[in-house]
Amino acid sequence: MSRIALDRVSVARGDRTVVHDISLKIDAGGWLCLIGPNGAGKTTLLHALAALLPHTGRIALGDQPLSDMTRRDRARRIALVQQDAAVPPGVRVADYVMLGRTPYISYFGREGRDDRRVVGDVLAQLDLLELAGRPVDHLSGGERQRVVVARALAQAPSILLLDEPTTALDLGRQLQVLELIRAQQRAHDLTVVSATHDLTLAAAYADRLALISLGRLVAEGRPEHVLTTATLGEHYGVPLRVLHDGDGGVAVIPLRATGAGPQPDHGL
Repeated sequence: MSRIALDRVSVARGDRTVVHDISLKIDAGGWLCLIGPNGAGKTTLLHALAALLPHTGRIALGDQPLSDMTRRDRARRIALVQQDAAVPPGVRVADYVMLGRTPYISYFGREGRDDRRVVGDVLAQLDLLELAGRPVDHLSGGERQRVVVARALAQAPSILLLDEPTTALDLGRQLQVLELIRAQQRAHDLTVVSATHDLTLAAAYADRLALISLGRLVAEGRPEHVLTTATLGEHYGVPLRVLHDGDGGVAVIPLRATGAGPQPDHGL
């Protein structure tokens, strides 16, 4: 397991600073979901955590700064599931998932027995064995997303980063993918950091939420504390209603703009 600590982290894309001075602590084995409007900086922050973008400030995994780790060490600890991940045409499911073992294979070596065992185990856990010989680009959206997650899990990471992991999926497939991720998180003590626009699903699966607006952290805590009509109305700029079911469940419902402004919280 890896605890993640961000201390006054800023990230730029080109000459524009997108993430400003964010400090966060993410418990080992926990699930933090980044929420916020389009362009808030969620994906940029995930890419900084994956060391795909340079940052100022400090990001540490446990006691080790991310900047002090080698590329191979980072790849063994961090796996990123990107939105609309690119898949080479014609590549088979088993071969695509095997790419997750790259950090463990020498530059001039080939996959070994342990690598094949890990890939076989992941395919079995994600119910993909029957699809192992099929081209990834011939699969349905839900099947393809499971394969992308499988490749990430084949890295045997301690940290799983997810950028809109259920984008373009119907509700049933969304729940299937999120349940799969939660099962893997619990089975392998994964630390999960995800980004999503679906506030209700974020509340259902994440332990904590971090609301980012205009590149700045504006709220962080348990879902029921972050998802309030006042906070969301201010930063999303739309009328909505937040419903609580009494057992910690939260649902966020957008309302038609009638000029009445954000509505008060109501119990289900």
